[in-house]
Amino acid sequence: MKDLLTDIDLNGLFSHLSWQKLGEELLYHPDAPMLFSSGLFLFLFIGFLMIYLPLRNHLRARILYVTLFSLFFYYKSSGLWFGLLLCTATSDFLIGRRLSLTVSRRLRKLLVVLSLCINLGMLAYFKYFNFLAGLLAQLGNELGHGLGIQEWQTLAYEPFDIFLPVGISFFTFQSLSYIIEIYRRKIEPVYRWIDYLFYVSFFPQLVAGPIVRAREFIPQIYRTPAVSRAQFGEGLFLVLCGLIKKVVISDYISLNFVDRVFDAPLLYTGLENLLGIYGYALQIYCDFSGYSDMAIGIALLLGFRFSINFDSPYQSATITEFWRRWHISLSSWLRDYLYISLGGNRKGKIRTYINLLITMLLGGLWHGASLRFILWGALHGLSLAVHKFVMGRFRFFKKSGSEMGPFRRLWGILFTFHLVCFGWIFFRAGSMQLAWEMLSQIAFDFHPEVFTQFVSGYQTVCILMLAGYIFHFMPKRIENAMQGLVTRSPLFVQALMLVVVIFVIVQMKSAGVQPFIYFRF
Repeated sequence: MKDLLTDIDLNGLFSHLSWQKLGEELLYHPDAPMLFSSGLFLFLFIGFLMIYLPLRNHLRARILYVTLFSLFFYYKSSGLWFGLLLCTATSDFLIGRRLSLTVSRRLRKLLVVLSLCINLGMLAYFKYFNFLAGLLAQLGNELGHGLGIQEWQTLAYEPFDIFLPVGISFFTFQSLSYIIEIYRRKIEPVYRWIDYLFYVSFFPQLVAGPIVRAREFIPQIYRTPAVSRAQFGEGLFLVLCGLIKKVVISDYISLNFVDRVFDAPLLYTGLENLLGIYGYALQIYCDFSGYSDMAIGIALLLGFRFSINFDSPYQSATITEFWRRWHISLSSWLRDYLYISLGGNRKGKIRTYINLLITMLLGGLWHGASLRFILWGALHGLSLAVHKFVMGRFRFFKKSGSEMGPFRRLWGILFTFHLVCFGWIFFRAGSMQLAWEMLSQIAFDFHPEVFTQFVSGYQTVCILMLAGYIFHFMPKRIENAMQGLVTRSPLFVQALMLVVVIFVIVQMKSAGVQPFIYFRF
């Protein structure tokens, strides 16, 4: 009897510990934001589906349930800052409703300006306050010393400890697009606050995009979700591809090679620095497109369809084509709401070039509060302007895409890829000094003879980089055939595929799993 009581007490203790551990896992941990590639998300998503599926035919209950889960998902990413998301949704919901009822053109413009001030004001504080304050302090010091003021005291700015909510750039841009579309009378506003909150907070695309347009997504909210066999197969294929890109390729080559080179370029030869740049080009593509694949795939499994966000961008033969294939939701947002608002190409050639440069400068600043990102944006803006000038001046360059001959397209792809890689140096380097050190090593300390030694020392990294680029440059028909194979497979085989991918991920996890790069943006 005594042994039995002891067993009961122990079982109760273990049960208490397990529930306590589960409760701790459900709390926000700053060093462990919610990731699609984590075991916790898989566990929670399975539980989410068990309630979601019976609610598919109950509109209000489904909207409320998905919205609450999305807010919890954001809480797991940014803690109590999910209140900021609620504020954004509430303000733009009210502004959108008022905007649709207002006839006065002047008042309608004031309402749009109010939305811009609220959204961009939050973005400016959380993301750019320290950068701008430090820049002003530096300018003040240079001005004071330049004027020869003897009693001038050097301003020493100490950055504030400002938390950057995950994905703030994404949901503010998404909310702004809603207001602008209402202003342009392209959509009608939603009539319930919870419906708009569903649109802004939908968890698959909340923290790192893609930026979903209201006119594409909001009508889907009111349809009864229906997932066909083809959609299920496509969604599963995208999730599997995203997991492989992110965990197997991006995380491994980042931790085991790319980060080391960018942190200390002088410790490596020019060849290793160049390979590190190629590695980062693959890393950021696999990281971001991997997240987009998983977001699009998960949404598809829930009965919602997002537009494609990446379309093999390194296959581009011009810089213009690259921006039609890379981060499509952002590049199209900048085109529709910034470039066109500035005048686009309607006000002469010079103004067109200036508009391109301004758009890409602000696009670079969107990625981060640093002169490096502004320089990166300027490089792409200047490249787009030069390409547009050449296209207009020389008939030979007017052909693009499939119209190009194979030889010219090959050289175009090589040139565009290396131009983009040159920009990635400033995008990734921790400082301008490190960027110049990397370029200096490539230019003056190349040492191609270390290539065989590099391959033998970084075998797994080389294999993954080679596999990643082969997968990226693979013809579309092969990718479609692979997707068709997953779609046609029996449910048991599909489950087995998922288990195999999870097993590979667990093996690769020894290298550590990093948060998605675009969580910072």
